[in-house]
Parts: sequence; C-alpha cells; structure tokens
Amino acid sequence: MGSDSDLTIMKDAVEILEIFGVNTEVKILSAHRTVDRMINYAYNAKKRGVHVIIAGAGGSAHLPGMVAAVTSLPVIGVPIRTARLCGLDSLLSIVQMPPGVPVATVAINGAKNAGILACQILGLKYPKIATQIKKYKEELKKNVTARSQKLEVYGYDKYLRNKDHKKILN
Repeated sequence: MGSDSDLTIMKDAVEILEIFGVNTEVKILSAHRTVDRMINYAYNAKKRGVHVIIAGAGGSAHLPGMVAAVTSLPVIGVPIRTARLCGLDSLLSIVQMPPGVPVATVAINGAKNAGILACQILGLKYPKIATQIKKYKEELKKNVTARSQKLEVYGYDKYLRNKDHKKILN
C-alpha cells in the first residue's frame, strides 16, 4: 500500500488471503516517496515466489501502475477512497493504464474483492485454493437464498423491522 492510512482498507484483502491459506507480505511502498524501494520490491517479487500483487493507493494512486510497469506478475489495484474526490481520483488513476501495462482494478475500497480475485488467479495453479473459492461462492449463494426466502415469508416491512434479520444478513 502507498501509506499506512490505507491499512484499514487493505486489511480486508489480507484477511481473505489468510482465510484461504495464502501467504502474504504486507508492505508500505510509496510510488512517490520510496521509489527505489517500490521498484526493487516489484522487480524482485517473482524471484521471491510471489504470484500476484495487490496494490492499494489513494489520490494520484500511482502505486499499482508503477508496480505493474516493472513486473510480469498480475497486479490488482485497489483504489482507496479519498476525502476530496471520494476515491474517484484513485479509481481513474488505476484503471486508466496505457496499453501493455494492465492493472486489474476493483471497486473503491474493494480490497476484499482484490483478495478474492487473487485467490481465483492462484486457483489456476493450486487446486486446493480453487476448491476453497468454489465453496466460498456456494456459501454466498446459500446466504442470498436464505435472505430471499425470509423476505418472501415476512414481506419487506416485517423483514426490515425484524431484529433477527441482521443475523441472516451477515
């Protein structure tokens, strides 16, 4: 991530990776303030056994693109919400990469999805992770189906007023 202030968002990616048993490295690498360190990290990541890089940044959000410029590994960019432009600046900085330097980009503050996408990429090589992703998505499907059934039984008004509905929503 570009700054320690991004950690509150980026922890969501780390938590997902940990759930799926994926080893992680959590670093602060500023594309502007620690350029040499960031380039060294990205350039040598593949040699160290890294398979996917998730890079979160706010504002000008150059970190994901700069990392992608110096590695052949897949890079997933997480635009971090900013106070001034609500993260739109971050999103556009990450998603508007020139041809030849792609960065897969998730939603603003979408670190959880970045972690899931990284696991899906890793699942191409590691069947155990692919199986876990499949189970995870089946669980999501079950939860939505349960919510739908409860809504149909209670109707929208009672569903929203029911204190227990939060249990099934989480």
